[in-house]
Parts: sequence; C-alpha cells; structure tokens
Amino acid sequence: QVQLVESGGGLVQAGGSLRLSCAASGRTFAIYSMAWFRQAPGNEREFVARRWRSNKSTTYNDSVKGRFTISGDDARDVVYLEMNSLESADTAVYYCAANLYDGGSTYWGQGTQVTVSS
Repeated sequence: QVQLVESGGGLVQAGGSLRLSCAASGRTFAIYSMAWFRQAPGNEREFVARRWRSNKSTTYNDSVKGRFTISGDDARDVVYLEMNSLESADTAVYYCAANLYDGGSTYWGQGTQVTVSS
C-alpha cells in the first residue's frame, strides 16, 4: 500500500499563488505516476495534472495549462503543484493520487482545500 498526505491548501485572493505538496510513503518504489485531481462542491472529481516518474513527463487539464506546474522530488517521494494566477473557478478540494505498477492500483490522499476569493 501507499499512503499520501497533501498539504499547502488555504485561502488566497484571485490572482494569487499557492503550492501544494503530496508526500508518499509505503510501497513508493512501485509508483509510476502521480497526479493531482480536484473536486468542487456539486461537481465530479476532475483531472488537473500528472507526472510520470520514468521520464519526468507531465500533462495538464487545459483549464490550468500555463498557470499550474506539477513537479516532483522522486528521492523524497514528494510531488508538488505550483498554482499561479488563481481564479475563483479553481476553488476545490485538491487530491493527490499515485498509480502503481502492481495491478494498476491507485491510491488517494485525503485532500486539501483551496479557496480562491474574488
């Protein structure tokens, strides 16, 4: 199993920035990608960004391209989400997810609240 703990959420004004962190523990050697998702009240959980460990490649939801950056420190089993030019539409609970090689398991963190005030 893998345990994920997110941190860094909070309240920020529109146009501001936040950096989220996700620390993984447990069978981290089996992780091949880590991602961020978010869920606003009344909405389904949506993909935000993903980073693959093998080649450090990344992919983003179109709505955050150019504003958010996913990065990671594989030696420390941490992934980050740098969020700039925040908008009220970015308000949501942000979840970290890890995908493992063994059977394609996915693990989730408990989430961290991001609130952007306009």
